Amino acid sequence: MTFSLYDTGTRSLREFTPLREGKASVYLCGATPQSQPHIGHVRSGVAFDILRRWLSAQGYDVAFVRNVTDIDDKILTKAAENGRPWWEWVSTHEREFTWAYNTLGVLPPSVEPRATGHVTQMVEYMRRLIDAGYAYPAEGSVYFDVAAWVAAEGSDYGALSGNRVEDMEQGETDCRGKRGARDFALWKAAKPGEPAWPTPWGAGRPGWHLECSAMATYYLGGEFDIHCGGLDLQFPHHENEAAQSHAAGDGFAQYWLHNHWVTMAGEKMSKSLGNVLSVPHILTLVRPVELRYYLGSAHYRSVLEYSEAALHEAAAGYRRIEDFLRRLGEVPLGTRPEAFDAAMNEDLAVPRALAEIHTAVRAGNSALAAGEEERAREIGSQVRAMTSVLGVDPYDWAEDTGTGEAAHGALDILVRAELERRAQARAEKNWAVADEVRDRLAAAGIEVTDTPEGAQWALKER
Repeated sequence: MTFSLYDTGTRSLREFTPLREGKASVYLCGATPQSQPHIGHVRSGVAFDILRRWLSAQGYDVAFVRNVTDIDDKILTKAAENGRPWWEWVSTHEREFTWAYNTLGVLPPSVEPRATGHVTQMVEYMRRLIDAGYAYPAEGSVYFDVAAWVAAEGSDYGALSGNRVEDMEQGETDCRGKRGARDFALWKAAKPGEPAWPTPWGAGRPGWHLECSAMATYYLGGEFDIHCGGLDLQFPHHENEAAQSHAAGDGFAQYWLHNHWVTMAGEKMSKSLGNVLSVPHILTLVRPVELRYYLGSAHYRSVLEYSEAALHEAAAGYRRIEDFLRRLGEVPLGTRPEAFDAAMNEDLAVPRALAEIHTAVRAGNSALAAGEEERAREIGSQVRAMTSVLGVDPYDWAEDTGTGEAAHGALDILVRAELERRAQARAEKNWAVADEVRDRLAAAGIEVTDTPEGAQWALKER
């Protein structure tokens, strides 16, 4: 049975053939921790965790790199708006993303590199591009020369996104020293009050696109198998990653995979639209395994339109699987049916795979009703094998009874009451009471972060 993936770069379903036999190398664009994670953020983590688990189930030794963009215009802006150091702001929200991934059963990456820890690799990448004639320094910044790359033999600029070069806009506001409007920043010159790192061309901070090329190739090599990320990253981020990497002489990713959005009322879930649903909030409605089941239930390339009714419907579907296995008691992991494997091998067709699971559950319940316990246990073993690949094996989530979420919900109510008291005190300029509330919460292990949307809280790691 062959395993095929839809490659955005070629707009086609391609058989997966790894560069190194028995090994699979995957890079996922991870979080830019500027705010609390919402379910739109973590859908990508769940979708490509399923990819990773399926590769492992087929016997591949998987190297899975998921980066953290820990320096970014939005991070600096948010931190400044809230009067916090940028490094504290990003660390606070990075912990929230880690908590969300862990809570939803997303396997830890092989390595989770941060952009600020790889400036040396970025400097070397820029040097290679400048020497090749595809980048230039200007007024402390370094830019990728799009015109030079487009004119080069073998250039494929625009192929990944399908955009025409003349229609491209990079969305960059600081254009000091740019030769062409479509050139993009590899390195941004230092500005007063912003963090900066030294380079041969002047102090500054990384450009968004350069970070991922430097980190991906440092850990996975100049050529690797799969590059993943959200559909909104296709342009300009992934297009520019591919351009600078190919211009530097790296083969880079052999397959490009993009997951679609979580939407509400047809609109992409995003902070700017104010239609986000945080992971902690959703976990007051369903258990973590039920949220994971819901986020992974649609095909990763399909839109997932959120509604509370759909969320509860998915949770009920998961409980039917769980209830069947609970009736059996302990059963071992069995073998997966061929129809399940066929679905997963066709670009991770999870909806078809779930249909196979529910067909098996119905057959298992019928076997139990007929007194065929041995047959039911055989089916139960198959159900465990299938759900394990999707990261929702009820046996792995046996402790997830809902008590933790109920406790979190109760704690949220109590903490919110204290935060309202603090907000009132601040409005009345009663700083003593405001500080007293914050100090009491801190002593209880609760970290408070002030944001434009109001105070947010999180449990400190101990």
